[in-house]
Amino acid sequence: MPKATVRVPAALRTFVGGASELVLEGSTVGEVIRALSAANPALHPHLFTSGGRLRRPITVYLNEHDIRSLDREATRLREGDVVSVVWAGAEADPISRSKPARRPSRSKAPAEEPFPRDELSRYSRHLLLPEVGLVGQRKLRKAKVLVAGMGGLGTPVALYLAAAGVGELGLVDFDTVDLSNLQRQVLYTTSDVGRPKVAAAKERIEALNPGTRVVAYPTRLTSENAFDILRPFDVIVDGTDNFPTRYLLNDAAVLLGKPCVYGSVYRFEGQLSVFDARRGPCYRCLFTEPPSPDLAPSCAEAGVLGVLPGLIGLMQATETVKLVLERGNPMVGRLLLFDALRLEFREVTVGKNPRCVLCSSHATQKGLIDYPSFCGVPAPGAEPFEGTVPEVEADLLAAELASAKPPFLVDVREPFEWEIAHLPRAHLIPKGQVADRVDELTHAAKLVLYCRTGIRSAESARLLLELGFRNVRTLRGGIHAWAQRVDPSIPLY
Repeated sequence: MPKATVRVPAALRTFVGGASELVLEGSTVGEVIRALSAANPALHPHLFTSGGRLRRPITVYLNEHDIRSLDREATRLREGDVVSVVWAGAEADPISRSKPARRPSRSKAPAEEPFPRDELSRYSRHLLLPEVGLVGQRKLRKAKVLVAGMGGLGTPVALYLAAAGVGELGLVDFDTVDLSNLQRQVLYTTSDVGRPKVAAAKERIEALNPGTRVVAYPTRLTSENAFDILRPFDVIVDGTDNFPTRYLLNDAAVLLGKPCVYGSVYRFEGQLSVFDARRGPCYRCLFTEPPSPDLAPSCAEAGVLGVLPGLIGLMQATETVKLVLERGNPMVGRLLLFDALRLEFREVTVGKNPRCVLCSSHATQKGLIDYPSFCGVPAPGAEPFEGTVPEVEADLLAAELASAKPPFLVDVREPFEWEIAHLPRAHLIPKGQVADRVDELTHAAKLVLYCRTGIRSAESARLLLELGFRNVRTLRGGIHAWAQRVDPSIPLY
């Protein structure tokens, strides 16, 4: 029986002992995937539905081909084949604070033709390229590009597009600059902490290239405003960091007939593609449904290598310039997978789904929908699992821990986070191990779970409640709240 190498994405490696690759035997792709599941039972519910079908957020490739374009799970294997399990990866910090929309601010319009002497000098290296020249530079000057999300991906995209001479840049983000952003969002400086991201970005971009007109939208993208914001632009760049906004951008771009340059990062891995339903697949063709929220953590919870968004963002900027210039072979119908630890680029083919609900000839979705509900996440401004998981404030927990009958305190973060700081009298049980270590908790009269900010502990507590525990609470705001209200000596990270 042939042996195949099965590549496991980062989000699922916790269920296979951290391995990125496994060698398994099987005569078909389905046999190998089921062998993977059988050898790692905790992985099974993340790969298969209760009816035994592959879950829709999972796409499987044999070498470079989507098995849906072959014989699906019955596709035959040969010795040495590579089977890639591709999961709908995402980027980084979910934007967590909603702000009302304001009128976009506008900067000086770009110079009209012909090019002034200083612009000829600025773009001289472009003008030397036969593929660009004056004709291409004029295309760039006339182009209008919207960058959605001014985080780790959006900031290098915006900087390089402005430097390239794109005439108008739209910037959408309602968040403010946080100190933790500076590890990867290199457009901002320490003095920008606390400022609205689009305001700081607009100032920096105009200083870099006064000829680029900046349209700043300090607002959250929603189903109500997406069409109005996207409509004036030629190309949409997805620099967002959460699945509801990613599906919203894709759907709005498809319905408006615009290309969407996609990028995402997760820990040490990145993805890149161009979705243009007019000549290829859309994002829904690749991932018809989003992953469950517990497999879609932000970089605030999962972490991200600081240089990685810069690399993926620069490739997004490259694809955008190619689209504007109408040069080269854009990443339409192709998905680039990058592993920074291996410094490995892989490319797989993405086919147009003939049953896509949005872009196929049999489309049933004709407008925008409720994306938080579609992705199974709380609506903007809502507390995670509100009304389901009881919480305790940091100061009250401090008093309970000092009492004669303290609660059993469980830290559900990872060991490397525990080494940074942890609460006194806490017991480390990482979130991925909670289900397997329930017996360590049954004796506790009272349980309190905590993590970094409260997201993972809420998910872990909900699991325990579903298993029948009735004495479970979480530390509201996580160890960050403890540091702010109880012990300032604990470092924020």
